[in-house]
Amino acid sequence: MSTSQTFQAPEPAVLVLEDGTRHPGNAYGARGTTLGEVVFATAMTGYQETITDPSYAGQIVLQTAPHIGNTGMNGEDHESRRIWVSGYVVRDPSRIVSNWRSDHSLEDALVRDGIVGISGIDTRAVTRVLRSAGSMRGGVFSGDAAALSDEEQLRIVREAPQMAGQNLSSEVSVDAAEVTPAVGERIGNLAILDLGVKQATVNNLAARGFEVHVLPQSTTIADVEAIDPVAVFYSNGPGDPAASDRHVALLREVLDRKLPFFGICFGNQLFGRALGFGTYKLPFGHRGINQPVLDKTTGRVEITAHNHGFAVDAPIEGVIDSPNGYGRVEVSHVGLNDNVVEGLRALDLPAFSVQYHPEAAAGPHDANYLFDRFRDLVIATLETKKNA
Repeated sequence: MSTSQTFQAPEPAVLVLEDGTRHPGNAYGARGTTLGEVVFATAMTGYQETITDPSYAGQIVLQTAPHIGNTGMNGEDHESRRIWVSGYVVRDPSRIVSNWRSDHSLEDALVRDGIVGISGIDTRAVTRVLRSAGSMRGGVFSGDAAALSDEEQLRIVREAPQMAGQNLSSEVSVDAAEVTPAVGERIGNLAILDLGVKQATVNNLAARGFEVHVLPQSTTIADVEAIDPVAVFYSNGPGDPAASDRHVALLREVLDRKLPFFGICFGNQLFGRALGFGTYKLPFGHRGINQPVLDKTTGRVEITAHNHGFAVDAPIEGVIDSPNGYGRVEVSHVGLNDNVVEGLRALDLPAFSVQYHPEAAAGPHDANYLFDRFRDLVIATLETKKNA
């Protein structure tokens, strides 16, 4: 009996960057055309958490680790309701799935959610281009779109919008409030402005005794006050913080009321803008679970999970007066690779933020203490009000 199998040649695909460089490969995931900002992620694990992170909306994510997909996908590790990456680029996708928790393959998940990808290209070579020239617009073309002329594909890429100036919060936020009960001794209601929140963040906050109210990005201060919150939290999310003036204005109303505040990632950038600092676009951003950060309060170096293409423009050293009148502020955390601001702390208000992801999904647990720091800040603020 013959054991031979019919060989099926891979379907062609191509990654086109706006500088005109082309990287032919094989179709992976859904077929068609996708456009976005091409960025690289340096994590060797955690691809399921990465692609379901709403912060990646509008971005074509390239994995620098060469072998992706070997543990498949499962129903427990999603960070949101769907895959958010605009496209996906890998070098060597696993041909089989080898994990007891898996219930389907990575490629099946990409097809299901309509994510156009490409495999079989030299991802390290593309990464070197992005590290030198910076993140840039790109497109993946497969199926019928792979047969378009080089000139037509490049034209389509160059007509795509730049990431700078985009407000993507409405695309990723919930439409109506969602509530997660507190675990253990209840502290009170926590208002989360959902700009692209991850489920691990919600779980960590609920585990600290907060009844977590995830609110739509269109929320007003009246909506926030209606749940009688003990604190407010701004989540991670995609887009340019300079295009989110309404969310900055809401945060200033929160700070005016001296409600305890904690923000991560996009929330850190909006906190910086609320305090009166500017933000700027990084050349190629920080994306991965291996980024070293110095906590200036403790002197400890943490290995942390990052996903940000913008950063706060504030002095690294010393205490600064908030340009918007919120008292003294200091940079609390600094990225050791490039001295980027990775955290802010208000000294005259119960408010702080970090640029990275303490929920560790995926990623190390070095920064998980920040959720405890927030809980302690809220409890101390409630005690002060009680004794006033």
